[in-house]
Amino acid sequence: VQLQASGGGLVQAGGSLSLSCAASGDTVNAYNMAWFRQAPGKEREFVATRIRSGGRLYYADSVKGRFTISRDNAKNTMYLQMNSLKPEDTAVYVCAAGTAIFSATKTPQGYKYWGQGTQVTVSS
Repeated sequence: VQLQASGGGLVQAGGSLSLSCAASGDTVNAYNMAWFRQAPGKEREFVATRIRSGGRLYYADSVKGRFTISRDNAKNTMYLQMNSLKPEDTAVYVCAAGTAIFSATKTPQGYKYWGQGTQVTVSS
């Protein structure tokens, strides 16, 4: 599966952005679909995932209540709605697809396919 992320940009603290991850070559419902982010000088960090079996959603504590991950099967696209953005949310956001189970669904090692990143910058 090939993944194409879009929707990043510059926003003031407290604002909102919506990221999209369009898939081709396979269907998004065949995979756990996730968002990770990486800030300069930091390791890649788990943000959110939607599990393929059952549709369970998991979020990093730092974004819980502010971010929402969703999927549109008809458009074969995954989304990340980000509200109440904070300067510490500034990072390159990357979408990923994989078939891991249990705790691996929250680690980069649990994902085989990666899109290119999209920059999100939150100004204070």
